[in-house]
Amino acid sequence: MNAVVFVDLMGTFVFAISGALAAANKRFDFMGVCIIAFVTALGGGTLRDVLIGAKPVGWMENKWYLITVLIGVLITFVFYKRLQHLRKTFFLFDAVGLGIFSIAGLEKALSYGIEPTYALLCAMITATMGGMIRDVLCNEIPLIFRKEIYATAGLIGASFYLLLNYLGLPIEFNFAFTILVVIVVRVFAVKWNIGLPKIQVD
Repeated sequence: MNAVVFVDLMGTFVFAISGALAAANKRFDFMGVCIIAFVTALGGGTLRDVLIGAKPVGWMENKWYLITVLIGVLITFVFYKRLQHLRKTFFLFDAVGLGIFSIAGLEKALSYGIEPTYALLCAMITATMGGMIRDVLCNEIPLIFRKEIYATAGLIGASFYLLLNYLGLPIEFNFAFTILVVIVVRVFAVKWNIGLPKIQVD
């Protein structure tokens, strides 16, 4: 298992639980929870692969993606009440997942010869589109449209990762620093209610 796949699986696990929790809160049945967990964890990566022409899409080449989603769903079913009490902890996990998927999306796009500017967009798509699909299916306004800086945090993290790679710094440092940047941006955005400008309609 190469480093990119391992990183992708880590993000898949975190986002699968996030999706499963959202579905459970909507009182979905087991199949519904599985579907929401799946699209949350793999929807962004699937869209990215379609855009860059990766065939078949990543999760169809490796059974561990589906297994990881199922593990996330089962953990949510067994430990739902405990996970609900760990909402603040899962905010941190979500930020970590956002950073992980940003890195994985960037790396895969670059490996397919996508130029850096568009590779950064692929990073953002990988990190956020699954959550957007989740919110639409759960009849919610997508998080990235209505709250603090989210997609931008992934884009900032991926930009730092790309820059550090060009500077030739060790990959382990780049990975850790990128995750830290995403966490810091998300924490600051939530704590001080920082968001992007909105059109004043009043």
